[in-house]
Amino acid sequence: MSSTDTAEPTTIKAYLRPIDSTGLAAFAAKGKANPGSRGTNKVHTVMEGQYRSLSYVGNHQPVVVDEPLHLFGQDTAPAPGEIVLSGLGGCIAVGVTAVATWKGVKLSKLEVFLEGDIGNPAAWGAGGALEKTPPEMGFQAIRVKVLVEGDAPREVLDEIVKHANYYSPVANTMRNPIPFEISMA
Repeated sequence: MSSTDTAEPTTIKAYLRPIDSTGLAAFAAKGKANPGSRGTNKVHTVMEGQYRSLSYVGNHQPVVVDEPLHLFGQDTAPAPGEIVLSGLGGCIAVGVTAVATWKGVKLSKLEVFLEGDIGNPAAWGAGGALEKTPPEMGFQAIRVKVLVEGDAPREVLDEIVKHANYYSPVANTMRNPIPFEISMA
């Protein structure tokens, strides 16, 4: 066979940058040994004016939040509800990555698509539909679709997504009522 004959094509699959599986195992072991452990996330939000605010998280660039023009904002950044959905999408993506790593599955693609139905007829409590109760405000429905590809069959990838959803801290915060307090600083 000469070098000009047709050779079998070679397919090269690119995988997403992996996480530290040893570190993940150590973190899991720590949680297993102390299931009541908790961390604390801290954010400092400063209003710039109109509805534009900057939320400072650690040493990162601030997260900018605004409202769209039809809600009297400047539309310079995502709205608060969109930021909440982005946090949910990030948490689900982290969970899928962690569970895939735990199961020895290499991922080549992971995308999360989120939609949330939210209304504000109470106008943030500023004289709108004042008969609304807390359960009637905020997100009324959230839909999440996960596009995931890797070196495992679809059934395994589906189980990874379901497992990550079940254990997602942000998804569970949104699904389950939690104690919430607000006070003057």
